[in-house]
Amino acid sequence: MATATLPLRLLPSRTPLLHAAAFLPASTSLSLTAPATRNWRIFAAAEEAPAPVEAEVEEVVEDAAVPEPVEVQLAAAGAGKDADIFAVVMIGSRQYIVMPGRYIYTQRLKDANVNDQIILNKVLLVSTRDKAYIGMPVVTNAAVHAIVEEQGLDDKVIVFKFKKKKKYQRKAGHRQPNTRLRITGISGYEEYPADPILQVPA
Repeated sequence: MATATLPLRLLPSRTPLLHAAAFLPASTSLSLTAPATRNWRIFAAAEEAPAPVEAEVEEVVEDAAVPEPVEVQLAAAGAGKDADIFAVVMIGSRQYIVMPGRYIYTQRLKDANVNDQIILNKVLLVSTRDKAYIGMPVVTNAAVHAIVEEQGLDDKVIVFKFKKKKKYQRKAGHRQPNTRLRITGISGYEEYPADPILQVPA
């Protein structure tokens, strides 16, 4: 198949001129000047082209956020023997990882008042540094003790409905009620059969 090479033509840019007579009254005079033609400069050889300027680019290396070790996180959860334990508890239809000394936001607990002490007995898992108590489905006699700190609301969510060509639109806001719980302790899991946590070889 034969290929044809077409010559390269560079044309100066032209600005379209509008007919002023169609837009202005007859008594108005208007003078227009033709745009100046551009002079094109073509470099035929590589030595005539200007040398490219090499800009120095500094490589910015950001330190990746390294998470704290598990031991540090557990130590920050509380003091004493409660610092080495966490549990998975089910509240309503959701599961939460809880540690003594920390707080969680859950769905609204209707019958709970501020400063009430409550017990969450649907514990699915309890883990210490050397043992894991895995419930089937729950850990028998295990309980998570908590204090109700606040009955509040989530951030507002805007619900907007719109139908095109129907002149229909509705805008409404919603704030889901929630409860803030402070975890005080985990107990009652000692008599449940435990699985040893295997140590990862270094």
